[in-house]
Amino acid sequence: MTIFMFKVICITNRHLCSEDFLVHITKTAAAAPDSIVLREKDLGEDDYVCLAEKVMNICSEYKVAFTMHFYYKAAIRLGIRRVHIPLFMMRQMTDEEKQFFSVIGVSCHSKEEAMEAEKLGASYITAGHIFETDCKAGLRGRGLGFLSEVKKSVGIPVFAIGGISPVNAGEVISAGADGICIMSGFMRAEEPSELLDSLRILKRGDSIS
Repeated sequence: MTIFMFKVICITNRHLCSEDFLVHITKTAAAAPDSIVLREKDLGEDDYVCLAEKVMNICSEYKVAFTMHFYYKAAIRLGIRRVHIPLFMMRQMTDEEKQFFSVIGVSCHSKEEAMEAEKLGASYITAGHIFETDCKAGLRGRGLGFLSEVKKSVGIPVFAIGGISPVNAGEVISAGADGICIMSGFMRAEEPSELLDSLRILKRGDSIS
């Protein structure tokens, strides 16, 4: 059996949950993904921060890395040193702001964007979407060739996102990804631990530092 080494990141979307969001996040954190990224793009900053503090406490209880999304200035105020942002926001950050964070993830959709993100100081990038997904219905995935091209263009970790499941995770890792990001799979799973267990058949790796 081929043994892969890769990280698993949970991306949140509370609208996909069939139960109370915080109850579901607790189940997800208990399953021990390498990180939980609180995405929730429809929330304004104040509401997002309120939710972030609750999710951060859950992650802390289960010793799962918590990553804020988009609102990096709020993350600085809260003392949260992990953030995931779009590339345009990375361009806006000052050197002092960048130095505050221990981990900065950047969403990229081409090898040129990946190279720029690395140059700007990204810790890792997400590359996608790889396969067609309900979140981007009707948009064809960029595919494994795209993923391989992005991976070859940078020296930082590349995490694949978009339509990834236990069925195709092995293909994604074989194409060069250092890890995978899953949103719908986690948010819709009745038991997130079962999803993680199925991925751990392939997964052999340490938690994200």
